[in-house]
Formats: sequence, C-alpha cells, structure tokens
Amino acid sequence: MLRISNILGQENCESYLIFRGETGLGNGCRTFLYFLGLAYCFLGLSAITARFFRSMESVVKHSREVVTVDPYTGAETKKQEKVWNFTIADISLLAFGTSFPQISLATIDAIRNLGNLYAGGLGPGTLVGSAAFDLFPIHAVCVVVPKAGELKKISDIGVWLVELFWSFWAYIWLYIILEVWTPNVITVWEALLTVLQYGLLLMHAYAQDKRWPYLSIPLERSDRPEEWVPAEVASSKLDNCDGYSDLQDGENSNGSAVEISGPAYHKVPIVDDAPEPSNKNLQRETDLDKSTVLTLWKQQFVDALALENAESRKMNNIFLRVARISWQLLLSPWKILFAFVPPYNIAHGWVAFICSLIFISGIAYMVTQLTDLISCVTGINPYVIAFTALASGTSWPDLVASKIAAERQTTADSAIANITCSNSVNIYIGIGVPWLIDTAYNFFAYGEPLRIKNAAGLSFSLLVFFSTSVGCIVVLVFRRLTLGAELGGPKLWAWITCVYFMLLWLIFVVLSSLRVSGII
Repeated sequence: MLRISNILGQENCESYLIFRGETGLGNGCRTFLYFLGLAYCFLGLSAITARFFRSMESVVKHSREVVTVDPYTGAETKKQEKVWNFTIADISLLAFGTSFPQISLATIDAIRNLGNLYAGGLGPGTLVGSAAFDLFPIHAVCVVVPKAGELKKISDIGVWLVELFWSFWAYIWLYIILEVWTPNVITVWEALLTVLQYGLLLMHAYAQDKRWPYLSIPLERSDRPEEWVPAEVASSKLDNCDGYSDLQDGENSNGSAVEISGPAYHKVPIVDDAPEPSNKNLQRETDLDKSTVLTLWKQQFVDALALENAESRKMNNIFLRVARISWQLLLSPWKILFAFVPPYNIAHGWVAFICSLIFISGIAYMVTQLTDLISCVTGINPYVIAFTALASGTSWPDLVASKIAAERQTTADSAIANITCSNSVNIYIGIGVPWLIDTAYNFFAYGEPLRIKNAAGLSFSLLVFFSTSVGCIVVLVFRRLTLGAELGGPKLWAWITCVYFMLLWLIFVVLSSLRVSGII
C-alpha cells in the first residue's frame, strides 16, 4: 500500500483554480471538475489546430515570380517558384506548430521553476510521453484513415531516414546527458548543444532533399505532387446575386469534416480553382482591400454564433438535430474565441499562423494549471500525469494534423514526417529551450547546474520508448516491403496494425508509470 500511495494519495490540497471556495469541495468532486476542464481544453486545442493547419497551407502555398534569362538568346522566362521547401515546411512549420502545446507547457513550467535547483516534472515527462503518443496512437490512426484498399507511401525514403535518424538520436542524446555524461545533472552547455541540434536536423534534411553530395543518402525519390496539399474538391453553392460562394471550411474531398468544432461555412469571394500550368501564376493569394478583410472577419463571428447550418437543418431525425445543436452550443465559446484569429488571406496566412500559436500557448497554460491541481488533489505523481493525460492531450494537435495530412495528401510524407519530426522538436526545442532557460539562470545566479529529480525514472522511460519504437518502425518497413506503402491497404491488415501500435503505447505507459512511482 505504501508503494501504491506513490501513485495515488489522499492529502488535502489547498490550491485552487478560480476561487478559494473550491477547497471546500470533496476531493472526488474537485478531481472530476478538473478533469472535465482538462477535456474541454483539449477540445479547444483540436479546434485551433484545424485553423492552424489552414493557415499553414496558405503559408506553404505562397510562391514568387522567378525570371531566368537565356544566355544565348537573351529571352526572359518567368515562372512561379515555391517560397517554402516542402521538407523544411514539414520539419519547421508543421512539426513545430503541432508541438507548440508541449513546447509552451515545458517553457511555462521552466519559467515558473526559475530559481529552483531542480527541474520541474511536467515538462520532460510530458515530452517523453508525447513522443510515445506521437509514434504509436497517431501512426495507428493514420494507418486506418485512407479508404479501403487505398495505399499511401512515403515518396522520399531518404528524407524520412534522415528524420528518423535525428528522432532516434534525440532520445539517445537525452539518455547520454542524463545517465552517462553528467548523471542526474544538466549543464548549460548540454542544454545549448541540445537546442543547436535542431539546426543540424534542418540542414541535414534540406541537404537530403536537394541530394547534396557527401551529405545525402543516394536513394531515388518517387514522384511527388507539386502542391503540398492538393486542391480540394469542395462542394459549393454559388450565389449569383452577391458574387460569393459558401464553402465548407475544413471539409476534404470525401466530404468529412476535419474540424472538431463541426462544419463552419464562410462566405469568401469566388475564385477560379482550376489547375494552372506550372509556368503560369500559381499564386492564389490576392491583395484584399480593408473592406473585404473586414467582411471575411465578420463572417467568422457570424459562423461562430450559428448553432445550425444548411446540413443540420435538413436532418429529419429531431434527436440527432438536437444533439448536434447541443454539441455546437458546448463548443461555441471556443468558436467565438477563435473567430478573433484573422482570415487566412492576410499576409499569406502568417498572421493567422502566429495568432493560432498564441491561442495554443494560452490553452497550454490552462492545461498546466489544471494538471497541477489534479496532481495536488489526487496525489498522483506528476510524472504519471505527464506520461498519460497531459502527453495525450497536448499531442492532440499532432494527431489532428497528421490525420488531415493522411486524408488530403496523395503521399504519406507529411503525415509520417509530422510524427518523426515532432519527436525531434520535442527534445531539441521542447526540452532544450526550457532547460537552457533554467540552467543559464542557475549558472549566473548560483553557479550551479540544473538537477533532475527523477532522472532514473525518466531514463527508464527513454529505454522503454526506444525498445517499443523499434517494433513500430519494423512494422512500417514490413508494410512497405509487402504492401508497397506505409499507410492504408486492406482494412483487416490496417486495423491489425492499428491495434498493434496501440498495444505498444499501453506497454510504454504502464511500465513508465510504474517505474517513476517506485513500484518496479
């Protein structure tokens, strides 16, 4: 029973979230309410991730005009060239953006911990747990997302191998600095080297994408689409009176909504979505005047306040209609809040991209407060919460983004790259930056390094993660050799793979939780 108390205790908690009267409630009631608030925050993370992905699409689609002059004839040739390299976009924009909840959580935890010689428990535990959630449950979802029989493979195996190497090396490096180099202690130089390795990942992946000699793996790349996300075949109803069309935001070509907040209709100016030749202007961004931007922004609030749309009004079943209205009413606070995110048309999507990250950071702070309270009220070891509820919740944007990429892209590159690169970002930035903040402060203020309270438990989790991840990668390689693709295929085999990945995740969670709690 003494060891079980390491996981679950019954001490009185005097901390509160909003008002002191919370402490008068029973521990069971408080735990239920805080978990309910945590789940509601995760819904908000899912909703803002859909907006984040849309804004990122606008950023990546941005192109510029390049003029080349024939040296013999002097003739000028104009063509549109993408500003963003797709590989760099996957590693930086997509992986960094979807990992922003974990990064924000760890950074906030580090700032709150300034002046303490020991590192906080939420940050590192969350990021290692998030790595397991990224690798296993998200792979499990992406495998079954394609239609029955549809296969989606990685078009550039070389880039994936580079990303996979740096992902595995990140956790090997973390084990080295925790157990081998300076056991149980993190120095400022170790933290700085951790952060700098993210730059090495970017350079190595770009070198592989461009097939630079001596720095790349000599593997051929199969055909990949010119567009990062193919043009959607969205159903639209043209209104000839006002020159606008109602487009369902977040709907893919299969008609399934990807936004957790449900279908949201926006009035946008009619544009010609027909594909254009590569030598013509592919840039779809338009210079919007102030009145058009305000019209689009106003429509976002109108859509957020609407509890029904054309589809729900056609429902004959009154119970389904009421259930849908109730769900929209539950989510309306998030929808109204996120309506403040500017339209994607402004500045090629950058304003919406940055605003989405700010909202993600704010929700991550609320998640931090709630998990602290849950740990305080229940007595659950903070590392156990970090490995389970917190890691799963903050990784939800990763799952949503990878699912969208697996649905809408013709290859598996971005869906799988988001998983592997998010794990790298979690270590190099998500752990590196917070540790750099704390170690630098301790170095200049006290002349002391940063100490890790449960380094042995964290190192054990790294070993378990490394072992189970090998089993995951082996299955992906086996699917590539037998089926010809990593994602999709016959539904039976897809679901078998899905269940296998989820079992690996459960093994990681159970063993890690028991270890950090001192039971094994």
